[in-house]
Amino acid sequence: MKITMIGSGYVGLVSGVCLAEYGHDIVCMDKDVAKIEGLRAGKMPIFEPGLEEMVRDNVKAGRLTFSTDMADCVPDSEVVFIGVGTPTNKETGHADLKYVYAVAEEIARHVKDFTVVVTKSTVPVGTGDEVERIIARTNPKADVAVVSNPEFLREGAAIKDFMIPNRIVVGLEDQRARPVMTEVYRPLFINQAPLMITTRRTSELIKYAANAFLAMKITYINEMADLCEAVGANVQEVARGIGLDNRIGTKFLHAGPGYGGSCFPKDTLALVKTAQDYDAPTQLVEATVAVNEARKAKMATKVIKAAGGSVAGKTITVLGLTFKPETDDMRDSPAIVIIEELVKAGATIRGYDPEGMENARAVLPPITYCDGPYQAAEGADAVVIVTEWNEFRALDLKRIKVAVKTPLLVDLRNIYRRDEVARHGFRYICVGRPGEEITA
Repeated sequence: MKITMIGSGYVGLVSGVCLAEYGHDIVCMDKDVAKIEGLRAGKMPIFEPGLEEMVRDNVKAGRLTFSTDMADCVPDSEVVFIGVGTPTNKETGHADLKYVYAVAEEIARHVKDFTVVVTKSTVPVGTGDEVERIIARTNPKADVAVVSNPEFLREGAAIKDFMIPNRIVVGLEDQRARPVMTEVYRPLFINQAPLMITTRRTSELIKYAANAFLAMKITYINEMADLCEAVGANVQEVARGIGLDNRIGTKFLHAGPGYGGSCFPKDTLALVKTAQDYDAPTQLVEATVAVNEARKAKMATKVIKAAGGSVAGKTITVLGLTFKPETDDMRDSPAIVIIEELVKAGATIRGYDPEGMENARAVLPPITYCDGPYQAAEGADAVVIVTEWNEFRALDLKRIKVAVKTPLLVDLRNIYRRDEVARHGFRYICVGRPGEEITA
């Protein structure tokens, strides 16, 4: 099939290259000339394991091309995906849909024959209705079917999630789109991936409901971690004990500094705003948003308390800046708030992240960026693990001990055993486990 993917960011690029891998003829289109020129030269705009190789292979095979002009690709496409950003409107908290609507208007000017227009971007309920109205208003002769097809990609595992999905959700009102979308995803559901066909508004809500539920699980276990610290229980064992109940499950029950990234923060807030607009408030989600925001600052307070109640004039090493491992995404990373609060309290920050330092420079206050964890630890009064990159799971603690000024390790991801760290002479502070402050 001839398919255009409008938006060559995280969602559009990953989705486009994966569809090309399955044999479709894909054009990834973006208005950002530098991004498209970079992709043509083999430079990826994002870090995602396996993406660069897959792009290279599909370009070489002739199944994947790049463009900056809709006129070059939309008229000949059977399906046009909209995969542009829907950031949070900072003034209202709603999802900002200006890019989606602008794309819809431009698509209307270029469609030729019957075309299925698919919103792949995460959009609030009713967005598909508005996209349909915009296209009809812009070009009354346009013969289109507007479909909702939300993505469920985890950064760091996006290619696997697309190629081996646990479900494919398609929301439509025009039944002519059903066989077209079935053909788009035929290679996937042949491999037993459930294809769920529903209404457009239901499909739009499924994505928000899923992300909000997962965000609530993370926030719940973080609150349980605080309770564990207060009563002397172990949050990891509590999580295992409840997770073995298959009605609950083990995923998203890892206590830490709160959720971040491109999806959970903006999607939970957008769901709250949509629910308020329809006078059906989602109080659990509202609480989740509030608790998660407070969580990040609370972790900075935890570091300050561990450092003796003040970090003024002290050097703090922060290992891990991105919101999760295997990505360079800094959006709403807990590290941002933690570092901002530590800097406000007078600390000097030395930071390191395997992939995120270039993006970190744009959103963090001035800190010293280091070439590795051991350089970052030099002269530190505390070492804080914020993101659980594999590189940090097996640090040479003897080498860290030599580098630091004060042997204090604050592990906000619980990736170490207390006895192991204490054996190397460190005070060890973790999250939701008893006997935190163990000294050798």
